[in-house]
Amino acid sequence: MEILEKIPTGIRGFDEITEGGLPKARCTLVAGGPGSGKTMFAMQFLLNGAINYDEPGVFMSFEEKKEDLAKNFSSLGFDINELAAQKKVSIDYVRVERKEISETGEYDLEGLFVRLDYAIKKIGAKRVVLDTVESLFAGLSNGAILRAELRRLFEWLKDNGMTAVITGEKGDGAAITRQGLEEYVSDCVVVLDNRIYDQVATRRLRIIKYRGSVHGQGEYPFLFDELGMSVLPVSSLKLEHKVSEEHILTGVKDLDAMMDDVGYFKGSTILVTGSAGTGKSTMSASFTEAACKRGEKVLYFSFEESPRQLKRNMRSVGIDLEKYEKQGLLKFHATRPTEYGLESHLLLMQRAIQEGKPSVVIIDPLSNLVMVGTLLDVKSILIRLVDYLKDWGITAMFSSLTSGTGTEFGTIAGISSIIDSWIVLRDMREGREIKRELIVLKSRGMPHSRKIGQLVFTDGGLKILT
Repeated sequence: MEILEKIPTGIRGFDEITEGGLPKARCTLVAGGPGSGKTMFAMQFLLNGAINYDEPGVFMSFEEKKEDLAKNFSSLGFDINELAAQKKVSIDYVRVERKEISETGEYDLEGLFVRLDYAIKKIGAKRVVLDTVESLFAGLSNGAILRAELRRLFEWLKDNGMTAVITGEKGDGAAITRQGLEEYVSDCVVVLDNRIYDQVATRRLRIIKYRGSVHGQGEYPFLFDELGMSVLPVSSLKLEHKVSEEHILTGVKDLDAMMDDVGYFKGSTILVTGSAGTGKSTMSASFTEAACKRGEKVLYFSFEESPRQLKRNMRSVGIDLEKYEKQGLLKFHATRPTEYGLESHLLLMQRAIQEGKPSVVIIDPLSNLVMVGTLLDVKSILIRLVDYLKDWGITAMFSSLTSGTGTEFGTIAGISSIIDSWIVLRDMREGREIKRELIVLKSRGMPHSRKIGQLVFTDGGLKILT
């Protein structure tokens, strides 16, 4: 059985969901509406080929001039003029004016082939980008000629051994592109989408077809930043996590006693739920301190308090988080949930984890993410995040704000089944006094106390009276 040869795009996540990249010496269509990221995808494919895989590339634009393209490339941190001088990249702008086109005879792309052939041979190109191809046919109304020339263009690229990315504008209705033909003659079709949900933009990628190869199904979130494009593989995570028999302490001595005197399993996930003021953040800070005392790195994602405020507040219970931050053991990532869409938050968290390589991750509070998505969306994000953390053997603690008993978020969002240990905090009225209570609702794989403990704040940390 002949296996389809592929070449990597170098786009993080994309090569994973395509199991290797784009089909070699074939044409790939990248379609989408304005601002969806088509040109950026194509630029990154070309630059990664030239710099990382020793495959020079030709970028031919029918809309943007060379000067504008150079600025676009520089946004990725590359000097396109320097790369052109090294014969790694060739940039060409083909001016097409609709008002100057008239159908006075047979229309063909022979002149384009000559121009492309010259640019390819000049630098020994292996990759080609045409951005955007429908501009070539802006003034044509003869559909038969249009289809024939499009087919001839794609065949010419394949016959010359070029791995090509052709970008196209989104069409009307069911058509992927305006002409409605490029998707049929392309060997691979990638559709990019930029949608708005509750005033938050979310970008999605979908592989419509990939001849001769299996590929990821469904939609994949992606984003652009100073490092370029990143795609989040969603369906690649499987239930094949490594399991540890090792335990780590909770940071609260009395809670350790309730957990068979050993604490949590290393690499497990812990959910702490409760209403406002019950001590969720203090529980997270106690766990953070315990990990740092062991010399482990902690990554703390805060969606509610600034690091300065959190560090100040924790000093009231004898927890000095700033000390561990200065030692490089603790790193904060504080953002408002509404700054990004859910998928972007997940992607940024994964990147921070890859860069920081922590042993412990804190998300405080997880429930704030509901501000940028539904409970179903949050559940989907959390499942993917839990799988990712378990794959890396990271112990994670999530706090979540609830309105009553402390169990609502876990049951309504349906996330309790994927959590290994669940700590519920709640306020109880006793006469004219409000007392805090703690319950270990569950802890998989180990005995634990079912007693209701009274949670007490002291200047030496948390204590639990049972």
